[in-house]
Amino acid sequence: MPFYKRVGEIPPKRHTQFRAPDGSLYAEELMGVEGFSSDSALLYHRHLPTAITNAVTVTDSFGTGAVTERSTANLPLKPRSFRSQDLKFSGDEIDAVRHRRLLFTNNDVSIRFSAPNATSPLYRNAAGDELLYIQTGTATVETIYGALDVAEGDYVVLPTSCTYRVVPTGDEQLRMLVVEATGHIGPPKRYLSAKGQFLEHSPYCERDLRVPEQPLLLDGTDVDVYVRHREGMTRMTYAHHPFDVVGWDGCLYPWVFNIRDFEPITGRVHQPPPVHQTFEGPNFVVCSFCPRKVDYHPLSVPVPYNHANVDSDELMFYVGGDYEARKGSGIGLGSLSLHPSGCTHGPQPGAVEASLGAERFDETAVMIDTFRPLHLGEAAEACEDPAYAWSWSGRGPEA
Repeated sequence: MPFYKRVGEIPPKRHTQFRAPDGSLYAEELMGVEGFSSDSALLYHRHLPTAITNAVTVTDSFGTGAVTERSTANLPLKPRSFRSQDLKFSGDEIDAVRHRRLLFTNNDVSIRFSAPNATSPLYRNAAGDELLYIQTGTATVETIYGALDVAEGDYVVLPTSCTYRVVPTGDEQLRMLVVEATGHIGPPKRYLSAKGQFLEHSPYCERDLRVPEQPLLLDGTDVDVYVRHREGMTRMTYAHHPFDVVGWDGCLYPWVFNIRDFEPITGRVHQPPPVHQTFEGPNFVVCSFCPRKVDYHPLSVPVPYNHANVDSDELMFYVGGDYEARKGSGIGLGSLSLHPSGCTHGPQPGAVEASLGAERFDETAVMIDTFRPLHLGEAAEACEDPAYAWSWSGRGPEA
């Protein structure tokens, strides 16, 4: 993360004795990326974070991981649309970890959907960072660093190997898109100075971020933690509850950014998608399309021009307002569109003329561009709109 944070109790000097009121030593843990060569945090535990009492391979579908989980190529190649609002989740208690359904995947990232109504088990993704986008509802994301209250429009960045669980709160159904990377997710490098501060041209900055503000201390013994790793899933049992950190400091921790705090970049003519970029990960980017003033050249065309994704697949998740370029396509709130490399795509018929003279667009969408093709998971197959590909011509393959 681009700035230093200190929470709870820590000693004046790192790697020195730090004792609890009973005289015992707190257990210091370095959480760091790229070995000892990049961002890190030092956490101080009441108990040994190494004390496990059991480890069991999880062999059901929850533990298979993106490498072995069933997915199919986008064949035949075509633009596609999906309705996450139609996805069904079986069982009375659905949680945000064990009941994620796979929408799309490749060797860099897996994209899932969850609609939990129950507290998840403790979970740690040791294969890469995770990004949660809260479409609706509220929750508390409890982590070893502290708790984060989240709501509609929040992005939650969870660093690799951060132990956490999701606790739904409130009466509204919690619905969330889950991005699982095989590496790290953070602000685009072009937004940051050489020392990690957000620059003046960045569409958001440190003031917009929310981070844990106090330790979260829970008691318990023989506590299970599900650990996703490069070879699958293991359920580890810890001698003591992992939420026992009395203090920490550093530049690596979970954080929240709300899409409404993204400041859109506009111009006299239509601006390309990179102006909406919010995060970058290994071979993918995440963009935020927000309500904004649109192009103000007297002859401007506010909706996007037709374009071919030569090097990327474009996935759009429609979460608010009325997306001008897709009118008449069957897309609604909760829908996703996939426009793959090899296909030219653009506004629906009539959208260009309808947009002329518009001064503002009231639309909110999350876009994920991947630089390797996305395969379709079982959830995508379950909620696809088969008519979408023909919506520009008005004629299907049987016509």
